[in-house]
Amino acid sequence: MTSTNLKITLDRAADAAAPYEQLRAQIAEQARSGGLPTGFKLPTVRGLAEELGLAANTVAKAYRALETDGVIETRGRHGTFVAAAGDASRREAAGAAQAYAERAQRLGLTFDEAVTAALDALRARYGQ
Repeated sequence: MTSTNLKITLDRAADAAAPYEQLRAQIAEQARSGGLPTGFKLPTVRGLAEELGLAANTVAKAYRALETDGVIETRGRHGTFVAAAGDASRREAAGAAQAYAERAQRLGLTFDEAVTAALDALRARYGQ
């Protein structure tokens, strides 16, 4: 199913990621790439759910994850909008990287072992 407003395409194959994760990832990518500019008003949860043929809870879960990540922001009754998320995402990633570096050092990993573990995790997550 495809959303015309957001250019969201969901893969319904059995081995595909969960629909909420596909939705979250595509909105996040479009926001980061500028395809969805800062301030772009997103459809309501129900509206997007209907458009994509999903349960409203699925879309709500994706929106909550995006809001937690700083990609979108809800402005009460005014709606949900794309936030200026690039900087927030980078700050959060830098914080996570710092926490990982500290933990790897406490575990006694060498620099090369820590880098290898991080790269392996990134390759697995990004399918590289």
